[in-house]
Parts: sequence; C-alpha cells; structure tokens
Amino acid sequence: MAEDDKIAERKVLLKQAYARHRLFEIGKNLSVEYFERFGDAWDLDEDQAAFEIASLIDDDQLKLIFETYKPRDWIVFRGRYHTFEGGALSFEGSWETIQNSLNHVKQAHGKTGLEVLNIFLENEKGCSLKDVAARLKLAVDVASIVNELERLKIISVSYQGQGYKEWKIPEEVSPLVQSELAKSTQVAVSKSFSAKIGEVDYVSLERQEVAKMDKVLHDYLANLLKNRMEGTIQFGRTFSVAVLAEYLRRLFGPVLYFDNLLSITQQYGLADVEIIHEHGKTGMRTGWNLSLFGEPGTGKSFATRDMILGRPEAKVFPHGIPGRNRYAGGITPARFIRIGQAYANRVFNFVVPEFNDWFRYKGMVEPLKLAMERGEIRYETHREVIGPYRFHNFFSVNYNVAMFGRGYEVTVQDPNFNAIEDRMLCRLHRLTKERFLEIAQSQRRLAFGEIDIEEGAKQIRDHLTLVYAIETEHSLVRARFAPKSVLITPKAYEMIEKARNAILEQIPKGTVTFSARLEDRAIRFACAASLLNYFQSSLEYIPLSEDALKHSIQLYVEEASVRSRQEFNPEEVLAKIF
Repeated sequence: MAEDDKIAERKVLLKQAYARHRLFEIGKNLSVEYFERFGDAWDLDEDQAAFEIASLIDDDQLKLIFETYKPRDWIVFRGRYHTFEGGALSFEGSWETIQNSLNHVKQAHGKTGLEVLNIFLENEKGCSLKDVAARLKLAVDVASIVNELERLKIISVSYQGQGYKEWKIPEEVSPLVQSELAKSTQVAVSKSFSAKIGEVDYVSLERQEVAKMDKVLHDYLANLLKNRMEGTIQFGRTFSVAVLAEYLRRLFGPVLYFDNLLSITQQYGLADVEIIHEHGKTGMRTGWNLSLFGEPGTGKSFATRDMILGRPEAKVFPHGIPGRNRYAGGITPARFIRIGQAYANRVFNFVVPEFNDWFRYKGMVEPLKLAMERGEIRYETHREVIGPYRFHNFFSVNYNVAMFGRGYEVTVQDPNFNAIEDRMLCRLHRLTKERFLEIAQSQRRLAFGEIDIEEGAKQIRDHLTLVYAIETEHSLVRARFAPKSVLITPKAYEMIEKARNAILEQIPKGTVTFSARLEDRAIRFACAASLLNYFQSSLEYIPLSEDALKHSIQLYVEEASVRSRQEFNPEEVLAKIF
C-alpha cells in the first residue's frame, strides 16, 4: 500500500503546484494516454489530470517536472514523502516534524486541542474562529489554540479578508491528523494515506470517469439517431461477419485480419446478449474476455487498443463502442481491484496492454480469476478491505511470452496463471515470415495514406453502437427497437463435435492439454459475431450465422493446436471439417 500512498500524495502535490492548463501541458509532453483524449485543456478534470500524471511517474520524473515547469509561488507542501517549501522540492517528508507538533498540542491543550483539530478535520474547506467556538461550546481561548496550530504548521490560512480569516488542515497533512485522532479517541480510522484520500482518488474519481463515459455514449448515440440512423440500418441489412472479415483482409492481409476480427467481434459481445435454443435458455451470454499473446512487435496492441480506441495521429480511427472501453495502461492490479467498485453491476471493457505486469504482484490470480468469472470480489490487506462487490465487466489484454520451436512458455512467474488464460479467448502471435511482411506492408501503407480506415470505421462503429444500444435497452432507443436473443441450433454443437473429434484424432498422446472451456468460448464468439446480422431479418431472434460458426471453428482448431504445442497442423484439421 506504500506505493499507493505515495501516488496519492504525489497527485495532491501536483494539483496544488500547477493549474489545470499546466497539468494538461505536462501530461501531453509526457505522452500520458489520458491526455490524448482531450483537444482542449479546459475539458480536463483537475483531480483526474493530476492523478494520471502521478500514477505514471517516479521521484526523478517529478523532480524534472518541477525543474521544467515553474510551480505556483505560494505553494507550501508538507507531506509524508514530499516537502515543498521556500521554492525547493525535497523527498524528505515532513510528517515526523508535524507528529512532534501534534504531541505538543496534546500535552499543552489535552482533549480540547484534539477537539479543535477534529473540527478542522470535519470542515475540509476551512472554518473561522467563530465557527470553531460555536462547535466547541466550551469557555476556552479558541484564538490561542488556533494561532498555535498555525504557528506549528498543522493548519494553514485558507482565506483572509478584511478582519476575517479561515484556516484548514492541508490535504497532505490530513491523514496524519486523522490517524492521531484515531489513536487518541479510539475512532476507527485508517492510517493509510490512500485509504483516506484513496476513496476520492481511486473510487470517487473513477465514478466521475464512468459518468463521463456514459455521457460519451449518450451523446454519440443521440447524434447517430439524429443524423445517421437510416444509413446505419441500411448498412446493417448487408453487414455480417463475412463482410467485416473481407474489409479487414483488404486492410491488413490474410494473417493480421483475424486479430482485428476478434477484437471488433468482442465489442459486439459486450452487449452480453442472452443465447437461447429452441426450447428456452442456455445460461450462456455473448460476452467474453480476449487475450492476444505472443512475441513482441506482432501487432497485439494495434488490434486491441488502436483499432478499438483509435489513434488519430496515425490515421487509425476507432471501431469500438464509444464510452464503453476503459484503457488501463499503467494501472496496477491493486488499483484496478479498488476502482472496480465504481463498475459494480455495470458492463465495460478493460483494455490492458501489458498484462504481464499485473502478475508481478503476489496474490493477484484469485481476484482476477473472480473478475473474469464475473464473480464477487473481496480483497483484503492488513490495512484495508476492498469489497465485496459484484464485477460484470470484460477484458481485452496483451501479454508477451517466450517462443521456442513449436511451443511457447509463459513468462509470468505465478504458476496459477493458466487459470487466467483458461478464462479468456486466446490467440497466439508468432512472428512468422508472413506476419512480419504483413506488418511491414501495413505500416508502409498507413504511413503513405494508402489504407483508408476512416469511412469503414465510422460505418462499423455506428452499426456496433446502435446494435449495442438496442440490445442493452438504452433509453434513447428503447421505444424504437426491440432487443433480440441469439438462437443457437444443434448444428453448432455438431460442428464443434466434428472439430473436437478431428483434433483428438491428431493428438498422439492420451492427455489433452487444452480446456473444454475453449469450446464454450468458440460458441460465444459465434453468437457475438451473429449480432452483426441484427437488421437482416424481422424475426424476434437472431439466428446463429453460418459464417460466424465457420470462423469460430477456425478459432477453436487453431487455439487447440497452440495449447497442444502444435502437435497437429490446424490447416489439415480444418480441411477435414470443411
């Protein structure tokens, strides 16, 4: 928790030292992802801006920021890890000095001194002598106590006018004062800086982000309905996973296209539509977690991040649902588990570009496994308890592995990591000659503007957003369109069984090294891909698409081959099936 405490304090320091527009400038120059979403510094939330920078810098970078960007002249900061006074930044904290001052107040003023401190603690924005006296209701010299607290730098002046003054406990000092009061009055108060400020930094701020993302979706959908609805419906009458696959093949070639197909199809699956059969419910839904793993430089981040969120400077336009993808680059797993509370009983997609990093921390497999199972998360340390809360969100992740011969080795040290892999739809990225050439050619074509993604991206994103809104019964479309379930037929399971038998015939040994969950993921993929056909019929359900089923079988066979250390050739098995 110490690192979380330090980040929280660093955030407070940055917010006090710099105005909103300067934070925007710092974030842009640091290439912090959060700031790329804003064209105007005044759109920024100051708290969140400071936090995003604080989360991704260390002390050396903080020192460089203070040397490069002049902080406000009047700032005095006396935190646990940082001190800024007299125009100088120090990484020696001031809490030991303040603790001595608090001990002096207890000795000199006893319970009355602590009650005065508590009044200031409860009035975070500041209060006057009159306010303190009215709350205290004791015949004591309030002015002398307050003046001494100011002299000892436990409180500072927050406002001063003609004959009127207010004081407050500085935000960076507040956790220490709160801890001291807890010890003295047996009040149950956490001693962690992040526990006191963390609810604001991590959960409350994240709830603000959720509200902003809701607004992004609402505004985009309103604009679509007003200006492009008929065109989107017309587009949807001929759109399918086969059309999407052909669009992606033209852009990226016969190898790279499939990664982007998975990523965009997962976006349709986020509507989490119920999957039914002829006699009722199956208990399955269309949502699933996606993992692209393999060697570095094979296009994993492009497929999960750039194609979904967009990268306008590279002329790559977003294909994903607006306001439903939470980019989690640079985030620690502990922070994710904490902010996950802001997403309880909601459905968003977390895009994690460096999933390996999450497993540098011990004990993360179990809560993340629960997250991927959409279960109830409860996480406890010796300082705080997070949850329990119900998590219904999904993930798109990338991670690197060590490749050798026909197989691969996971570089995550945790031996239970396979439990995480088993709960995702996975796709191996091996840097073959074909993949290398397609990446090089795509980069060249993008650089010279030969690949035009903009128009196709807009049409697909509009269709995706409208289908998502209908299936989730968004208030703007609830009265216009009816949500539909996806109808799965016996043929789907017959094809899965045919693929399974063909695979098992090719595995020479008696042990199967992939999980039966792979078949479940293949079915979910096929049903999510069938949602592209929403506007193609007037039926009350969406039939499972033949093309979607074909792609799901390809995915099943290829992934089974990877999990079996390529003991069989997937092309030969697919040739038998089809």
